[in-house]
Amino acid sequence: MDLKNPRWLFAKAALFVVIGLCCFGLLLAQTPTLRTAALLLLLIWACARAYYFAFYVIEKYVDASFRFSGLLACARYCLRHKPWRRPPAA
Repeated sequence: MDLKNPRWLFAKAALFVVIGLCCFGLLLAQTPTLRTAALLLLLIWACARAYYFAFYVIEKYVDASFRFSGLLACARYCLRHKPWRRPPAA
């Protein structure tokens, strides 16, 4: 199986969306309130923004030389390099 084949990559993305929608629906069915729906939407939004920050913002604006292989690599980088303590480059 070619893991770089665009068809497989889109299939994988579609499966992630299906899993997310199923989880959202099951949790909402368990506690069908507007508050639960709002909290689930905020959770999804916050996780997506954190993921964007880990793989785009750090690479483009903090350290262009480092490429993250996953969220654990991002956490290790932040713990070792403490990028938030460095002054911005002039």
